Amino acid sequence: MILSRLFSARSQTLFEGVGHRLPSMLADLEPQQRLEQWASPRLLSASCAAHTRHQEPPRKKPLSEKKLKRHFVDHRRVLVCAGNGGAGASCFHSEPRKEFGGPDGGDGGNGGHVILRVDQQVKSLSSVLSQYEGFHGEDGGRKNCFGRNGANLYIRVPLGTLVKEKDKVVADLSHPGDEYIAALGGAGGKGNRFFLANDNRAPVTCTPGQLGQERVLYLELKTVAHAGMVGFPNAGKSSLLRAISNARPAVASYPFTTLNPHVGIVHYEGYQQIAVADIPGIVRGAHQNRGLGLAFLRHIERCRFLLFVVDLSLPDPWTQVTDLKYELEKYEEGLSKRPHVVVANKIDLPEARASLPLLKAHLGQEVVALSAVTGENLEQLLLQLKVLHDADTEAALGQGHQPLRW
Repeated sequence: MILSRLFSARSQTLFEGVGHRLPSMLADLEPQQRLEQWASPRLLSASCAAHTRHQEPPRKKPLSEKKLKRHFVDHRRVLVCAGNGGAGASCFHSEPRKEFGGPDGGDGGNGGHVILRVDQQVKSLSSVLSQYEGFHGEDGGRKNCFGRNGANLYIRVPLGTLVKEKDKVVADLSHPGDEYIAALGGAGGKGNRFFLANDNRAPVTCTPGQLGQERVLYLELKTVAHAGMVGFPNAGKSSLLRAISNARPAVASYPFTTLNPHVGIVHYEGYQQIAVADIPGIVRGAHQNRGLGLAFLRHIERCRFLLFVVDLSLPDPWTQVTDLKYELEKYEEGLSKRPHVVVANKIDLPEARASLPLLKAHLGQEVVALSAVTGENLEQLLLQLKVLHDADTEAALGQGHQPLRW
């Protein structure tokens, strides 16, 4: 008798959190049967299932820009829809002892625009979503209250983004702070106060807000840098970029290690910085889109001057420079004639030192011979970069353009 009282008092407190049906189900059972039913895993699983049913599903945390850099994206299709305008109100002024107060319906607010804005902290299009919708304007109210305008929606894009619509270039965001209105917001509707006239003292007409503009845009990223390193696969471009900057592209002994462009910053005195881009290796026939030729060649268009990196350990290294200039010229006329320096890499190998005099004789110009692995003669390359950058800055200022700054 005492055991049954203790168990009934204990079970009443335990069953309060489980539900209201369990005490009624166990009321007709003996104490021993109640203990068996309570210890059974069926009730425990039912209570756990009811608890997990009310839990919110886990959400993915947004990736930081540092993690997004690992997934380099240089083209994106985006559907942009601007905000709709708010509707106008149709109402009349109501106040004691004012029988004919007149119309007082306010106008609706304008929809927000969708604007592309250049952000130098963004280095890839991986953070750009495939669809954006702007903020709508609010409806107008009584007492001539206008609706609030929808806020503009800004999309952060990297420097050097090309905006296309149906194979037509509509914007070139190649300077810091550039903006482009991708979709215009709809205009707000007019309230009946707007239609007040001498011949119509009590208008009831009001107009709805206009729909926001909807467009399908294609974003294409072209790397913007001062210098672009051009060369065939496995020429040592990534190793050279690691040696002169803090960039850390992948380096291995097989070709096509670099599949995405990398930009490294070379620091000089006076807080001067020069951006050097590591362009993935180009193969012969790249201008005919062999391999991923066009995908790599378009990143060279925005470079102010070039560094032709040559593997000096291969036989006839001067043919590499001739083939690279041919591919650039076939892709875009005049691209190979930009200011450039020929960099002969892998001078630490014995067969490379023997080919250096032949390379200078065939090219008839100065060649910077160095080793990205041992760091031999890197100072000469840094001095040549400084000379090319100063000449480019003077040319830009002479033409009235603002030089590129990082």
